[in-house]
Amino acid sequence: MATIKIIQKQKPLSNGLYPIFLRIIKDRKTKLISLNIACDKENWNENKSIFRKNFPNYIQYNNSITNIKSRAEKIVSDFLSTGEDFTLKEFDEQFFNFKHDKKITVADFWGQHITELIESNRIGNSKYYRETMKSFFNVFDGDLFFKDITPNVLSTYEVYLRGRNNSENGISARMRAIRSIYNKAIAKGFASQENYPFKAYKVSKLKSAVNKRALSIKDVQKIKDFDTSQHPKLVDAKNYFLFSYFTRGMNFYDMMNLTWDDIIEDKIVYVRRKTGGRLRIKILEPVQQILDHYKSQNRSTKYVFPILLKDGLSALQIEYRKEKTIQIYNKQLKEIGNLCNINGTITSYVARHSFATNLKQKGVSTDIISEAMGHQNIAVTQAYLKELEDEVIDDAMSNLL
Repeated sequence: MATIKIIQKQKPLSNGLYPIFLRIIKDRKTKLISLNIACDKENWNENKSIFRKNFPNYIQYNNSITNIKSRAEKIVSDFLSTGEDFTLKEFDEQFFNFKHDKKITVADFWGQHITELIESNRIGNSKYYRETMKSFFNVFDGDLFFKDITPNVLSTYEVYLRGRNNSENGISARMRAIRSIYNKAIAKGFASQENYPFKAYKVSKLKSAVNKRALSIKDVQKIKDFDTSQHPKLVDAKNYFLFSYFTRGMNFYDMMNLTWDDIIEDKIVYVRRKTGGRLRIKILEPVQQILDHYKSQNRSTKYVFPILLKDGLSALQIEYRKEKTIQIYNKQLKEIGNLCNINGTITSYVARHSFATNLKQKGVSTDIISEAMGHQNIAVTQAYLKELEDEVIDDAMSNLL
């Protein structure tokens, strides 16, 4: 498809030296790429395309041009291996890709991404990346380039996090943030796939040390039967949990932003913030009772739940309100769990996990559960259900005894 050679041009520069070029010929078209090296005619071996021994530092320069030619040949080989044709322009883009990660530091690129998240009102995500960035650059120089992030650098950062008693989940979250930033840099041409450190450093090795506990149907029923007349401050926490459970595990952010306009006849129709997927959920009796309860409050806002207390809040105000409310919510769920004699800690996340797990126990397929939860990838659902599947297998094995 193409021929590649290192050549010396026959026309001298103004200083009388003859420049060295990488030449690629494809489809009878020629492209010359200057290597920014020049020498006299007697310094160059035209037949072998190398510098002669009379050229200063000839060994070093010959090694360099050999590496350059090998990189060019690899680009052609990569195109061939995928069965794709390519143009000289595409070759040029690939050839100079190695320079891209020198155009911007990791800190600058990371900061730009955080700014973009804030401008698109993704405040929660911006906080996640900002906290990881601050932690990472407590260890490393702010002038780091993407090519400098090696598997060893990641391992050093992991040791730093462990030394500060970060949980396995916390370390995994930090590493996933760095991996995401690196992937975004590659996609925008600021980093090279060849230097990608996550081929060797596997984030998947960071196993979760905390089980995502699901409540049994029996325990959910305990919460459903819980009499709040003696504990009026727990009414909202009970309602939020049951609403999430009976609406396919709707997460707290989506519940908080749910409006009365999203209630259409016997369905809840909303766009899931995390994935952008549109969900239509049938309103079950427990959900209808909760909706009736909040409808009767006749609040002036458009929101179903009394979490966002006025319309027109900014993204930052909404994020602040979410953080403040969810702390109180989780504290009250813990109290409900104690009053209902439920073992383990209950959090807002438990409702979503319980929904998936209990459907699986009822024999519903993972495909259907995945669609119900609005997951874009069935692998995400499988991660939810892995612990359950292990339990089911263990129970099945007991039948052998």
